[in-house]
This record gives sequence, C-alpha cells and structure tokens, in this order.
Amino acid sequence: MALVCSISHEVPEHPVLSPTSGHIFEKRLIEKYISDNGTDPINGEDLSEDQLIDIKVSPVVKPRPPTATSIPAILKALQDEWDACMLHSFTLRQQLQTARQELSHALYQHDAACRVIARLTKEVMAAREALATLKPQAATGIIPTTPTQPSLPPAVMVAGMEPMEAAEAGEEAGMTDEVIQKLQDKAQLLTAERKKRGKRVPEGLVGSEDIRNYKQQSTHPGLHSASVPGILSMDLHASDTSKVLTGGADKTAVVFNKDTEHVVTILKGHTKKVTNVIYHPEEDIVFTSSPDTTIRVWMVANGSCTQVIRAHEGPVTGISLHATGDYLLSCSEDRHWAFSDIRTGRVLTRISDESVSHPLTCAQFHPDGLIFGTGTGDSMIKIWDLKERANVANFPGHSGPISAISFSENGYYLATSADDSVVKLWDLRKLKNFKTISLDDRYEVKSLCFDQSGTYLAVAGTDVRVYLCKQWDNLAVFKDHSDMATGVRFGRHASFIASTGMDRSLKFYGL
Repeated sequence: MALVCSISHEVPEHPVLSPTSGHIFEKRLIEKYISDNGTDPINGEDLSEDQLIDIKVSPVVKPRPPTATSIPAILKALQDEWDACMLHSFTLRQQLQTARQELSHALYQHDAACRVIARLTKEVMAAREALATLKPQAATGIIPTTPTQPSLPPAVMVAGMEPMEAAEAGEEAGMTDEVIQKLQDKAQLLTAERKKRGKRVPEGLVGSEDIRNYKQQSTHPGLHSASVPGILSMDLHASDTSKVLTGGADKTAVVFNKDTEHVVTILKGHTKKVTNVIYHPEEDIVFTSSPDTTIRVWMVANGSCTQVIRAHEGPVTGISLHATGDYLLSCSEDRHWAFSDIRTGRVLTRISDESVSHPLTCAQFHPDGLIFGTGTGDSMIKIWDLKERANVANFPGHSGPISAISFSENGYYLATSADDSVVKLWDLRKLKNFKTISLDDRYEVKSLCFDQSGTYLAVAGTDVRVYLCKQWDNLAVFKDHSDMATGVRFGRHASFIASTGMDRSLKFYGL
C-alpha cells in the first residue's frame, strides 16, 4: 500500500509521520510548513522537526544530478513550484474554514442579541404599564375624603365592589314635577347670569394672536395600553383644567394630572372600548360610556365605580351632563335617548324617535339644559325639548352620519360635523345655517368644542384646528398627531389646548 502525503497528496520521497495527528507528510514539505507556522497542518497542534518520525521505505532510484540546461532541471523547478502551490493552497483552505466558523459564530451571536433586545423591550413596556397602574393605587391611600365629594348611596361607595344597578334597560322612574322645576330654576339662573355678563370678554382670556403662536408643549403616549392602541375620547375638569380624563380602546378610562404629569387613577370595568367620557365640572366624579351598552359613574378619589346605568339595549354613542350636575343625557344605536339620575342610577325617561330608522350618533345639552341636540346616522341634527320630550326642530344639510355637535357658551350657536368634510354653524334663534366651514378633501371630523367663553371653536380629526368665532378665521393648525385626532378641549381661559388621538397620545399646546 503506497503512502500518500497529506499536503501534496502524492507518494512522498522521504515520508515522515507526525506524532500529533498521525498523518504522513513529505519531509521537505512538512519541514517548510513547520518553519513557517510551528504547528501540525492537520490539527493545528504544536509540532517541531525533532518530533517527526522517519518512515523506512524502499529507496527510490534518483536520476542523475540535473543541470541548469537539462530537462530534469526544468522538471525539478516545476516540482518546487508545485510544492509551493500545494502549501499555499492548503493554507488558504485552512484560513477559509476558520473564517466560516467565525462568521457562523458571529451570526449566531447577532441573532441571540436581537432576541434578547426584543424580550427586554417587551418587558420594559409591561413594566411601564404596571407602574402606571401602581401609581394611582399608591396615591389613593393618601388622598383624604373631603366634604366636596358627592352624596352617593353608601351601599355603592365601597371600592372594588361592583355597584348595584338601580334599573334595567327600558325601566323608567319618570320625570316628576320636582325634577322639572329643578331644571327650570337652573335654566333661569343660567340665563340671568349670561345676561349679566353680556358680551364682555372674560378677564385673562388668551387673545387670538397668542393662539396663532401656540406650539406643542408636551406629549404623553403611555396613558393607555399599547396592545390595543387608541384614545377615543377626552374631557377636562371645568373648575380645574389640569385634570384630564381620557377613554381608550383598551376598555379603560384614565385620569391624568397635567401639572404633575402623573396618572391619578385608572378606571377598569367596561367590557368594550370606552367611547365617551365626561368629567363633572364641580365634583371629582367622572362618567364613561361604551358599546357594552352601559354608562358608568366613577369616584376618582378611590377609582371605584359607584353606579352602572343601563339605559339602552344597544351601544351607547353619546353622553352629556346637565347643567345641574345631577342628570345625564345619553343616546344609543337602539335609536333611543335617555335622561338618567346620576345619584341613584335611575333612568327617568327614555324616548325613541319613531320618525327615523337610523341610530343616534351623538348628543349634547344646550347650556341652559332645557333643550338638547342629537345627531343621527341619516345626516340629521334634531333639537329636543326635555320637559315635553318632543322633537322641536330639525337641521338637515349634512351628508353621512353626524360625527359631533357642540353648543356655544352663549347658547346662540350650534356647531355640527359629519362625514362630509365640513363644519356647519347654526343660529338657534333663526333656526338656520349661517356659516359652513369647508375643510380639506376627505377631512374627517371626530370632535368639536367651543371654549368656555364661546370665543374659539376647536376641531379635531385629520388634524387639530382652532377657529375664531364670528369671523370664523382659522387661527392655528396642529399636525402633531401621527394618527386621527379624536378629542380636543380648551384649558381655562384658553390658556392651553389638549388633544388626544388614535396614536395613543395626549398632547398639550400653548405658548
């Protein structure tokens, strides 16, 4: 059996054995390799010329000593060149194998690092949501109960317990003479106060030129869960506009403090997204509604649900608080509007508009509280008399479902929007449309809001815009939301503007 050199793969003239790898080599080739590298070419272990073991084989008959001009001399030169090529080729193969192993290891490390980063990012987001939940729970332990808290029934004031429901959907307690008298007295008082104020601009109201210079001051993207992104509604506490209430697609409502930039409490209880929210203007209680057909009344101090009002059989699409602060208007896809007592949770009256077959999409009280407006899915705005529970006026003109309505503070104007990229202004004294604000093509309007003085009108949808009433000049446009803006409100004396959007962020604008 012929011996073969592991480097040249030829029969060696002077075969030697490497004790480290057990391979056969041509002596001259392995000695040259050892002098250059000092290792065994097969396994890379240290190897010296002294360790090589000669192998005795039959002597090879050597040709005559070559001369420079003979054919054997040329063959010898070619042999030397071949040997050099074999050594170089072997070295390159070794280096290629090493490079492949290092590349494979690097790719494995990169893949492992990406997996670790993804896992840590997920854990950080979960920790932030847990922290936002823990902060309000810790805060509720130090907030004292003050005399200004509403007088709700003791049986429903225990935090963490599901409140008792006063009435099932469709069961009405009726509007007593006492309730109607209370509504009339409040309306007369508000009318007298409005006449007393006259047309005077409130002291401290921010001017239109300052509104033009408003920029985004802060943004808060972590109020609601990232797993179901989107803030669908918002409201401010009228007496303390630093308190912000938001309703999200994650089935929760969040009370946030603008000044401290902390979540005050997270309200959990709805089984579907929270589409409408209201902050009581004088008390620290809030109201939320949802497509789960319920309206919930919450105590902010301890985060407990004090009442569940079941006034509808379909998704609740709009809610509005009466000026007395004791009654709540609601509308639904079941084509009914309802008037409920927030203290007892009782539905006082529930009326269906038999003249339409489309759902009600939104509702809001007139500032005096004796009339209110509703929007329908067939582009109609309806004005209702609360005492008579009758439809007293209709405003056609839009195309598409009505998306938002808002009464001005003086009670003269009504702003409405639908899926037609316009905002219409109606004069309630003359019962006609006196101004139509045309927006960009395919512009969507999700929310309308007059400021507390009736000087400015804000529009939220594709972006956030502010208009100066009477002249109806566009003062500012804010395009900071990366997705649809769903809510907008003015701070006290329009000192700031707050907006929410489907990008899960709450933003504040000001000087």
